[in-house]
Amino acid sequence: MPGQTAAQGGPDQNKRLLPGRVLRRKEALTGYLFILPALIGLLVFFALPTLRAAEISLTHWNLMRPARWAGFENYARLWADGKFWESMRITLFYVIYNIPLQTALGLLIAVLADRLAKSVMLRAVIIAPYLISNVVAGLVWLLMLDPLIGITNAFLGGIGIMPQPFLSSPDQALISVAGISIWRHVGFTALLFYAGLQSIPRDLYEAARLDGASEQAMFRMITLPLLRPVMVFVLVTSVVGSFQVFDVIAVTTRGGPADSTRAVLWYIYENAFQFSRMGYASAMSMVLFVILILVTLLQMKLLHADRSDLG
Repeated sequence: MPGQTAAQGGPDQNKRLLPGRVLRRKEALTGYLFILPALIGLLVFFALPTLRAAEISLTHWNLMRPARWAGFENYARLWADGKFWESMRITLFYVIYNIPLQTALGLLIAVLADRLAKSVMLRAVIIAPYLISNVVAGLVWLLMLDPLIGITNAFLGGIGIMPQPFLSSPDQALISVAGISIWRHVGFTALLFYAGLQSIPRDLYEAARLDGASEQAMFRMITLPLLRPVMVFVLVTSVVGSFQVFDVIAVTTRGGPADSTRAVLWYIYENAFQFSRMGYASAMSMVLFVILILVTLLQMKLLHADRSDLG
């Protein structure tokens, strides 16, 4: 029409825009269909059990009789439970023993693999321990660290070091469990860092070399900042996983010796299935759930997860 402005557009222009809108809608629908199985799994295996656990935490239930309403009684009891807070302290020490060394070793292995050897076989060897289940890894190390027949003490004796109790000592058990976890997960951590290193533009290193930057300076000014998204993912998932350590403890120490490895998840398991306090165990699970959310948000805030140095 003569009076129609260019901003309003005419029928021909609307026809030209229509295929683009339809294409975007089809792409969005395809994307939703791809994430639908994961969304269903998240709902069925995580969201609904979490809501059910929150409901059970408000009851007294021994798995044999119908649950009785308790309100916030379990949470009040939890606040005064010294064993629970001791298990949280043990878990925190496990995280401190585990995460810094695992992250540093993973980063070192990734850098060495990127600079010195990019062999697929090498990456397969690095990731191999992660492909072993926690139970199998725990059983293998239980035999290797045995104070009488373990190969570790045989090796130490061969170089003149006295045999060590490892998993049977209250002073060494938690460190030994953390060492087993580091051995199993450091390869996966290294592979994540290695993938992150491949995304860093190589011309940045070339420009830095032309400016006379040392390897240490390039690592500090280029590699670490550009690895921040991978670092955030590694630290968040590693810390959350460490707070939920259970398998290795169940196989090797079962919370001992002298409760030195009674991590919070093992204490929850004891209350739920050994002492039949399902309501109380669910209350502890909900408190742990909230703590992990807060720890994750704190990490993402401190590491500036919403920023990208590549942008």
